[in-house]
Amino acid sequence: MSYNIPNHLKGLNNNEVTALRKKYGYNQIDGINKNAGLELLMDILKEPMLMLLFAISIIYLIIGDYGEALFMFLSIAVVSAISLYQDTRSKKALEALEKLNEPLSKVIRNAQVIEIPTHEITVGDLCIIEEGKMVNADGEIIHSNDFSVNEASLTGESLSVFKNSESEDNKVYSGTLTVSGLAVFKVEKIGKDTRIGKIGISISEIKEENSPLQLQIGRFVKAMAIVGIVIFGIVCTVNYYHTNNLIDSLLNGLTLAMSVLPEEIPVAFTTFMTLGAWKLMRDGIIVKRSNIVETLGSTTVICTDKTGTITENIMQLKHLYNYQSDTIFNETDFDNTSLSPLIDYAMWSSEPVPFDPMEKTLHSLYTQTKRGDQQKEFQMIHEYPLDGKPPMMTHLFENKKKQRIIAAKGAPEAILNVSTLSGNEKDRVRNIIKTLGQQGFRILGVAKSNFEGNNFPEKQQDFRFDFLGLVVFYDPPKKNIQEVFRHIYDAGIKVKVITGDNIDTTRSIATQAGIKHTSEAIEGKDIMEYTEEQLLQAAQEKVLFTRMFPDAKLAVVNALKKKGEVVAMLGDGVNDGPALKAAHIGVAMGSKGTEIAKAAAALVITNDDLDKLITGIASGRRIYANIKKAIQYIISIHIPIVLTVSLPLFLGWKFPQIFTPVHVIFLELVMGPTCSIVYENEPMERNTMLKKPRKMTDTFLNWKELVVSIIQGLVITIGVLFVYQYTVQNGGSEEKTRAMVFTTLIFANILLSLANRSFHYSLFESFKNKNILFVIINFLTIIMLFAILYIGPLANFFHLTGLNIAELGMAAIIASTSVLWFEVYKLVRRLR
Repeated sequence: MSYNIPNHLKGLNNNEVTALRKKYGYNQIDGINKNAGLELLMDILKEPMLMLLFAISIIYLIIGDYGEALFMFLSIAVVSAISLYQDTRSKKALEALEKLNEPLSKVIRNAQVIEIPTHEITVGDLCIIEEGKMVNADGEIIHSNDFSVNEASLTGESLSVFKNSESEDNKVYSGTLTVSGLAVFKVEKIGKDTRIGKIGISISEIKEENSPLQLQIGRFVKAMAIVGIVIFGIVCTVNYYHTNNLIDSLLNGLTLAMSVLPEEIPVAFTTFMTLGAWKLMRDGIIVKRSNIVETLGSTTVICTDKTGTITENIMQLKHLYNYQSDTIFNETDFDNTSLSPLIDYAMWSSEPVPFDPMEKTLHSLYTQTKRGDQQKEFQMIHEYPLDGKPPMMTHLFENKKKQRIIAAKGAPEAILNVSTLSGNEKDRVRNIIKTLGQQGFRILGVAKSNFEGNNFPEKQQDFRFDFLGLVVFYDPPKKNIQEVFRHIYDAGIKVKVITGDNIDTTRSIATQAGIKHTSEAIEGKDIMEYTEEQLLQAAQEKVLFTRMFPDAKLAVVNALKKKGEVVAMLGDGVNDGPALKAAHIGVAMGSKGTEIAKAAAALVITNDDLDKLITGIASGRRIYANIKKAIQYIISIHIPIVLTVSLPLFLGWKFPQIFTPVHVIFLELVMGPTCSIVYENEPMERNTMLKKPRKMTDTFLNWKELVVSIIQGLVITIGVLFVYQYTVQNGGSEEKTRAMVFTTLIFANILLSLANRSFHYSLFESFKNKNILFVIINFLTIIMLFAILYIGPLANFFHLTGLNIAELGMAAIIASTSVLWFEVYKLVRRLR
């Protein structure tokens, strides 16, 4: 793109960049703690499970059981390593996301305009900012063209401010937004030295709010921790009453507390969300906050812009309507001399450095058809930015001879309203607009005016305009868009089109794109006149929202939220910012979206393909479903562990201490990776995107699901305790009984992890969902179990003995029976 930048602006050379960067560093707020690794380790060591392991290790040391103490310390190392691996993996994924979230900035270096990552801006750089872009450093304006900036992020003032190199305040500040025009500024401060940087350091310390699911999981884990403390007290008391042995009582109590605490759940949640965001990033969807992945799966309404989202945003100029001759010209006739005034004023009413695709097309047409280019002769002396309902914009130019050009363009109705045409003449033009609009064309009106003196009207609508004609663009729907909307509707998600375009054009494009219920539409000006009750009803019932402006878009999004909808808002323009920010999920377009839109959005689609949003929603649903599977698995397997540890003690059975801390920690080491790493990798079930979205207010486990998990756990408990009593009744020693119980529980754990891959499809059907991690983890579990059973020193350490084929077969049969009944339950549900 040509920027009309003065030739004397050369920028820094490579040697200067290197020297200045060495002196001033990078353009980023350096909030990274150099001891982050140590802090991460300290946070892990504060985990309740590790604190219990420490307490048990100390007790073993006190009583002289150094083997058990060593095993506990090794377990601490292994648990810490697993947690550290998962946290580091999550941290790296987040860092990769942050890197992708970083916008590019345009700078002049070595007399060339180049794009660089924003953190590479250095003091002394010449930065170029234009309409829709964010200022990424503090500096002084040295060249500008109709430049205005919104500094609300610093001052709270919502109105934009015009600035140039001669202004009293000729500074620009990082974090502010370019509203119009273009400026080149020389960077004076970067990173933490900028005004926003000084605020940013304190902002970075503010913790992100927890999502509803995080809060629910947190409450559940706290409740289980309280249960663990109570049971610990009861077990200690009962055991001490029977044995008068304080150390044994403490060990029994701590063993039970370990078996109750479901510490895998919060770890699993963090892993699922962060890795989910990282996987989406690989698919071209940049997620700003990892917990937004959870919300994605709950989306009930998608509010989409039309231009660039449903359409290609290529803006082919198809027709020109010349009012003077009352003629519609096709593309082949644009060189007709009678069109010269219309083409000229369409170009003059556009930005001198065009940002919008339509304006780029108009500039190109002017260059192709104009014999004498007057752009260098005329300088802009005043501008009225895009405003009004419907909107229009006006530019005033003047040359050295004081000749003026006053050009306006905008929504056809806006231009007609300010024109000198009579009522009948306006109706004639409106009929042409309607005919063209019904064919899906995007239409702009063009007008000119005259004005003597410099006391310009406060509002552009106060000029008297001569109507010149219409410029007619065609922006075709994207090729795959019908398939995209079919997937959206199949997933039970509603669609709303929210656009600044007129009703006829919007309806035509929406119908071509496969959007349903497009017969009725509503305009932004009508929305703002509605009562709250009318607005809520309209937002729910209508599909097409046309001639929309920022306040109207925001009103619709907020109304949908009040109706309990989970709203995903798609947009790419400056005026989409408020609605993107207000929606549950603001989605910006990465290629053609403005920096304002990207800054306000929660996620960015890098290639502007709406189909990626379906990928994101599917990912959100997959992750939520897998979290539930992991949690249900954890609940189910914890129940037999807790009851196998406690019931023999409470009921006074022959071997009351059937499990010690070493057995429980072994089971924890198996369960941890299964729920947080293996289930996270589980593919989406094939019916997932054919279900209605879940309600955001739903708890992560409803009573029915919780009861199913409890029953699963109780049936496994019955099987394990049956093996216990069977072995005892047949004269089995404590070591033999422990081996049978332990083996049965391990087999049941493996089968449960496989059965819970789906709560609808059969276990065998689930094998079609390839997940190599299930094979790896379960294979390693079997290897470790056999090592414990048949390697003498390990068997002695775990206080158990080897099993023969018949005993192994019995353990496997009992485990299968106590788990695989669930397959019959699933079959009955499927048949219903």
